Amino acid sequence: MTELWDEGLQSERTRLAWVRTATMLAASGLGAGGMALRAGAHPLVAVPFAAAALCGALLLARTGVRYHRVQDALHGGRPLDERADAVLAWLGSLAAVTGSLVFVVLR
Repeated sequence: MTELWDEGLQSERTRLAWVRTATMLAASGLGAGGMALRAGAHPLVAVPFAAAALCGALLLARTGVRYHRVQDALHGGRPLDERADAVLAWLGSLAAVTGSLVFVVLR
């Protein structure tokens, strides 16, 4: 029988990748929103950037929970469904792109 569990550090590397993604999303959203406001844009232009930062913060807060769920699923041989994290990452990315497009069009 082939064992599902691998003794490598794949889960740890995946967790670190999610931490990097979430941190960059949060920092980019805050930075871009601040830049837009300093450039004299209407305060509503910063809303999509704030949404991107919020998505990044939520992803960052969920990294510990996700890591433990992955470990439990790997050790228990159960499938893992983490679509919520992917949706949060996509929403944050789309919010950042939307904010950027609105800022460029309105300038």
